[in-house]
Parts: sequence; structure tokens; C-alpha cells
Amino acid sequence: MWPTTIASIVTALTLGSGLCYSQINVLTYHNDNSRTGQSLSETVLTPATVKAGRFGKLFEVKLDGKVDAQPLHVGGLNLAGGIHNIVLAATEHDSVYAFDADNGKIYWHTTLLKSGETTSDNRGCGQVSPEIGVTATPVIDRSAGPQGTVYVVAMSKDSSGNYYQRLHALDLVTGAEQFGGPVEIEATYPGSGANSSDGRVVFDPKQYKDRAALLLLNGVVYTSWGSHCDIPPYTGWIIGYDRLSLHQTSVFNFAPNGEGAALWNSGGGPAADAHGNIFVAVANGTFDTKLNAQGFPNAGDYGNAFLKLAVQGGQMVPLDYWTMDNSTSESAGDADLGSGGIMLLPDVQNSSGTVFHLAVGAGKDGNLWVVNRDNMGKFDSTSNHTIYQQLNEALPGSIWSNPAYFDNFVYYGSVRNVLQAFEVKNARLLLPASSTTSHSFPYPGVSPSVSANGTQNAIVWAVENSNPAVLHAYDATNLAKEYYNSSDAASDQFGAGNKFIAPTIASGEVFVGTPDSVAVFGLLPATVLPNGEYTIANQLTNLALEDPGSSNTSGVQIQGAIPNGATNQKWIFTSDGHGFYTIRNAASGLLLTDPGGSKTFGTKLEQQTANGSDPQLWSLTISGSGYVLRNKASALVADNTNYRFTPGTGMQLWSATGRSNQTWLVY
Repeated sequence: MWPTTIASIVTALTLGSGLCYSQINVLTYHNDNSRTGQSLSETVLTPATVKAGRFGKLFEVKLDGKVDAQPLHVGGLNLAGGIHNIVLAATEHDSVYAFDADNGKIYWHTTLLKSGETTSDNRGCGQVSPEIGVTATPVIDRSAGPQGTVYVVAMSKDSSGNYYQRLHALDLVTGAEQFGGPVEIEATYPGSGANSSDGRVVFDPKQYKDRAALLLLNGVVYTSWGSHCDIPPYTGWIIGYDRLSLHQTSVFNFAPNGEGAALWNSGGGPAADAHGNIFVAVANGTFDTKLNAQGFPNAGDYGNAFLKLAVQGGQMVPLDYWTMDNSTSESAGDADLGSGGIMLLPDVQNSSGTVFHLAVGAGKDGNLWVVNRDNMGKFDSTSNHTIYQQLNEALPGSIWSNPAYFDNFVYYGSVRNVLQAFEVKNARLLLPASSTTSHSFPYPGVSPSVSANGTQNAIVWAVENSNPAVLHAYDATNLAKEYYNSSDAASDQFGAGNKFIAPTIASGEVFVGTPDSVAVFGLLPATVLPNGEYTIANQLTNLALEDPGSSNTSGVQIQGAIPNGATNQKWIFTSDGHGFYTIRNAASGLLLTDPGGSKTFGTKLEQQTANGSDPQLWSLTISGSGYVLRNKASALVADNTNYRFTPGTGMQLWSATGRSNQTWLVY
């Protein structure tokens, strides 16, 4: 069973004019609150289409700073007088952009700086440089506000040298602040640890960096806090805010009577399950080896540990944890768990049919750790027997990245090492890795993402942090097989890499953050389409043209359907040698036709018996990554009228508008 997801699923919403739309969304880091990195509704990008000459860079959208946060994708958003697929990108220059996923048009750009402010300097730390603005991946709530809200944390400073951390709530359609935002990030917590005063640890905005992605859970937006290059004083925090009022709801400190224990996770965010439990991997810092009667650290310090949290009575409390037997020495040696993020696996069963709820995590010691989320194991100074599974030195390069999951495989890319796939079988991860790439990835390793159509056509995507950076696409079942490598074509290069970027895949496109842009990859339209059999899918809705019910009846209206590879969704293009094509359905043998050569807007797009007339001839004009299909007789174009995402919608003919509901991917 697939994990419950916030994003990367086909969902249904009602958006204006009473029309029901569905869309493919990536609304949070690595697609879902389990942080699996999998997009399971991808029908356009397949092993057959992702290859040199057919797939490549479509365009780049230049922005005003580094894009360290993962770009997010909203499908079917009603703005600028139409329905569009939108990318949300945040920069270290304290900006957020919304641009068209299909052509790069910027719809809005919002600066998060107040008057007289600049972005933060790098605080004497080269981890995020030369400026610090928006570092953490935002999170989007489609149900907050008129058409949704993007929540963003931004750092800034004023001319007097004061530093600020603020939570912003931006309208998806306009970029305007909502709910009285932004709000200052301020917090205290009982304790006598680093930067404490009068029995309370104080959150100092200049000492902290919001690197870990935001988490939206049960109406609360959670922010997580790491340091600048371990520069003291600091401790680790997770702070929650109500999504509508922006009022602070809860605070937890991971070392209130010690130091360190931050969250940064190479950009990965806290994970959460369907029961409202939050799971984190904590970086090096104080861990109290003296335990209370329940086996928890006596002073409440959880440095270098996996931790399970929940909100009870308005307070965030620890429910369980695990750390290794040599936690203190590893932490002192900066070999912490929190260099990578934590990922929750879907339910798995052992050979006896017992169901387990597992999570995986890894850090700088090279070990891959598997914890039982229902009984994490706590701490035993004598051995690691309390951990569910320990895979010693499975990740020899150490981890400064985040894993991905697909169909009983866990993917990890350690530093200066290959990307590995570990099979999950009988509720255990198996060694050795089932497959690996032939290519090794430089620092910081790689945080892969996965696209697939259900369990079919799975591709692992990985961005190499080099100069120039490289986008790789691998067979998810055999990483030794590489489908695509952006370094093979000069036109596909997109500049230097960003350390912790994770690629985003949605609606036939791949989005990659760079030091000054978002690079957009997808299917390349051929200047001349070779004769052959193709699927024709709408660029906006991804619905494929279909002969409904494989009807052989002349005059049947063509419908849009979820692509499934069936014969009635296959169309045979045959050139007439003069710039036009007949388009024949492979199931019925009937031709795509403008009935009677009608010039009336809204005419049904039909299939009819071949008769050699102009209403059955079509020209193809390149539009973005697809084509406009224009009828020779009427000059009208194939159109998904009213931007309908609903399967079974009848397709029509309309005058050309240049919008993506009239652009068709042919693959």
C-alpha cells in the first residue's frame, strides 16, 4: 500500500465556475509527509520517451538568487484569466516566484524583505553563501485562502544589524500576504542550556538557519531550526504555527539543558504519519545518557537521535526515540545522524504476515539505520540491539542527502559514491544493494526523486552537484541502466549545481533549482514528426485523446482520458508530404476530423471514415514541449475547452489562443 501523501497524487478540487478539476501537485518537500520523493501519476515520462534527442531542457526561468529550496508544483490553478500549471520557486534573495510550468511566464514575484532590510549575510559560514534568504523548502496548502497558500520562512537583517526570521503566508494567485502575516519567529523553552536566561532557552534569530523543509500537519505549519556551521550558542528547535491565524501553537527544544541538537537534514523536512506523529533526525549535540524510569534522557536532551513527537494538550512531547550505543562519542566527533533526513516506509509485512511501520535514516557514520516507529528502541550503552535493523557501512561515503522510496526499494546516494537501491523484503532491507549506478556523485552525494505511473515505467532522477551540474535519469529497477544524462547535449546544460537540490517531477516535466534559475526539462518537440503511432495528451490536463469504448462508429466525439497505453489511445500520424498529417485511431481505423470543415467555435472533435478531404488533415505547430493541432479546412485547433481535467470530457475545436489547453504532447 502506498503511503498517504499530501502531494504527487491526482486529487479533485472545485475551482471556480462550478467546474471539477483534478491536478498533479507537489506541495511539499519530496512529495509527501513520508518524504518518499515519489510521483506516481506520471504518464508522459517513460523509458521510451526519456532519451537523448527526445527529452531535454526546454527552458530556464531566471530568478534573482540561489534556489536552494525544492521547486513546488501546483496543477490546474485558476489565475491570469485561465487555468495553468504553476511552479513556485523561492530564492536566497528573499523572493518567491510563481511561473507557468509549461512556458516559463512569470505571473507574480514577491519580495519578503521589509523596507530598509536586506538578506542576511552568510553569518561567517559557507554552508549558505553569499546571502541567506529563503533556504527551507516551503509548503503549500490548497485549502487555505481563496485558492491556496504557500508558507515560507525568510531570514533578513536591517541597517542596525538586527536579524529576523519570519513566517510568510502568500496567496497562490497573487503572492500577497495573508492572515495578517508575516509573523516573527520568536520562542522560549524551559531550560538552562545554550543561550538561556532566567531558566528559559531563548530563540535568537541571528543564530539560526531554517534549512529543513517546512511540514504541514493537521492545520499546523512546523518550522525546524539548525545552526550556522555549528557556531555557538545554539540548540535545536521545532516550532508550530496555525495555518490560518499564524499564531504559535507549540514549541519543542531538543537540548534545552545542553547545546547543539539542531535540525537541518540536508534540506529534508520532519516526516509525519497518518496518526499525527512527527519523526525527526537530530544532529550532534548533548544527549543525556542518564535515563529516567521510562528510559528517556533525564534532562530532556536528545542530541544525535531519531525522535518521535506528538502534540498532546497543546504541547509537543516526545513519545519515543532511538540513538546508538556510542552516541556521545559520535556526536563529539561530528558524526551525527542529522546530516541526512528521515523517511517513513509504507506498511511492510514479514514472512509471518506481521505488519511493521518502519523508517530509515542515515548520517555521517556510514551506517543505514532502520527503526520500528512503534517501538524505536531508546538507548542502551552496551550495544545497538534495540534498533530494528542496522546495516553496517552500507553507505561508505557518509550521508549529506535524503533517500527516496519506490515499490519496495530504498534509494540512497552517499558522498563520492554510487547511488544505491536497497530492496525491502519481509520487512527488512537487504544487503548488498540490488543495483547501483556506475557513476559516483561528488559532495554532498545525491537526493533522488522517482517518477512512475503507479508501479510502471519508474525512473529515478538525480541531480549531480558539479559544474556544470548534471541531471541523470535511471531505470528504477536497475540503476546500472541510465536513460538520460544532461551532459550529453550542450543545449541541456544549466550551470553549476546547488548542494542539496532535489528534482521535482510533475505532468511530464522535471524542475531543477540552480544558483540563479529553475531549469525545466521535458519532451522535445520534433521539427518534423516522423510517421508512426503516438499518444496525444493535453499539456495542461495530461488527458489523452481517446476513441471512447473503442467505438468503430463514424461521428463519435473524441474524449480525454487518463493515459493507459490502450490501443484506443494510440494515433497513427501519416504525412501527406505537404506539411499536413492524417491522424488515424489505431483501434477504430477512423480519422481525426473537423466535421464538415466547420469554422464554428465549440465544434466537436470527431473521428470519421477516411474520405481524403481537408477536414481530415492537420498541421503541427511547435508550442513549448508540444504541438498545436490545426485543421486544414477550418484553421481551428484541437482544444480542451474550459480547461476540463475530468476523464470523459469531450474534446472540441476552437480558435487558437496560445494557452496550454490547446497544446498537445505527442509521444
